Amino acid sequence: GKGGQHQNATQSGVRITHLASGAVGECREERYQHVNKVRAFVRMGESPKFRAWVRVRAAQLHTGKSVDQVVDELMDPKHLRVDVKNEAGQWTPITPEEVV
Repeated sequence: GKGGQHQNATQSGVRITHLASGAVGECREERYQHVNKVRAFVRMGESPKFRAWVRVRAAQLHTGKSVDQVVDELMDPKHLRVDVKNEAGQWTPITPEEVV
């Protein structure tokens, strides 16, 4: 198979960590380090942590606001729908004024 026994005898495995987001991509399937490096980089870029970081960073650059400011604005009740379970066990929406 790819790499075969040779992968255990060489130092071809790669782990890439994006320090700002903590996202990690790893690959050790191929016998060539440069191939593993490319695949590890792609995996890191596709990770949920990295994708979330990119969205937050893009919002910061676009608006000039800090992460806390963006989160505070998005958590404003006008941007949320809050449901509560009623006595019958069904979810019912409540108005922003009812949110405690």
